[in-house]
Amino acid sequence: MSTVVIVVILAALFFEYTNGFHDAANAIATSISTRALRPWQALGMAGLLNFVGALLSTSVAATVAKGIVDPSVITLQAVFAGLIGAISWNLLTWYYGIPSSSSHCLIGGVVGATMVTYGHGVQWLVIVEKVLIPTVMSPLIGFVIGILLTMAMAWMFRRVPHGKVNKRFRAIQPFSAALLALSHGQNDAQKTMGIILLALVAAGQLPQTADVPLWVKLTCAIVMALGTMSGGKRIIQTMGMRITRLRNADGFGAELTASSVLLATGHLGFPVSTTHVITSAIMGVGATYRVKAVRWGITRSIVVAWVLTLPASAAIGAFVAYLLKVLVQAGLMQPM
Repeated sequence: MSTVVIVVILAALFFEYTNGFHDAANAIATSISTRALRPWQALGMAGLLNFVGALLSTSVAATVAKGIVDPSVITLQAVFAGLIGAISWNLLTWYYGIPSSSSHCLIGGVVGATMVTYGHGVQWLVIVEKVLIPTVMSPLIGFVIGILLTMAMAWMFRRVPHGKVNKRFRAIQPFSAALLALSHGQNDAQKTMGIILLALVAAGQLPQTADVPLWVKLTCAIVMALGTMSGGKRIIQTMGMRITRLRNADGFGAELTASSVLLATGHLGFPVSTTHVITSAIMGVGATYRVKAVRWGITRSIVVAWVLTLPASAAIGAFVAYLLKVLVQAGLMQPM
């Protein structure tokens, strides 16, 4: 394996690590905010189940590796530029505590880099079918299911004192948090697996029909787990405390809603955003009680970040790709 391939793989693993600590809030913010779990318990559990979830399937990895850009066109140079775009946007949004989508910044970065490097090779139809449509639909589904599930639980326990209900759900909420961590690992870790597979195909290390090697699965699973366990305090505060006030029953409902949507989309191979799904589920739970229970000013900022993620990461990936192209043409570096 050449040095260039190793550098690209290391960049992909660094993205996986940032994905872990950037998106740690997805699985644990609600459990921490409702005090169902202590932070160290939640992070440890999320890291372990992220690892297990990453090994469940490779449907999403196949979409990223073979459905976003044409594997016969892409080169390591474009993959590397796309990864730099994704990492940059991830770190920027993490710094400001904005729960944006690591999944979409990865896809945006690679698409932007590919267009600047070659002017073609992006599989737009697949992106519309498996990225854009699920991107719009999954948060809406999470929002609606969050409302319906909260209404159903409120009706079921309507004659039970609130304190007793809260106590019961505090005992079972760790299980819904565990399921969400498992579904997060299944969904998000696979995207980096797909990028590494794409890099190995571009370098001629594997044929285009190859599946994700076992060492890639294990490495991505371990790195994501480590990133998750390192936490993401800024985003955890936004997700668990600033969107709406959550009780244990609310946290359970939001986590169960999000994990159900993510397990379904992961099975179908849709690289949706875990951040979008859990955030919309939390909004749905909060809005069930009253519209003003949701801090819509915060949610507007989150939605703006959602809208900007794909084009912003694509722009950064395109800029890096252009810079690398200029350096190669000037003879200051070798093509990757």
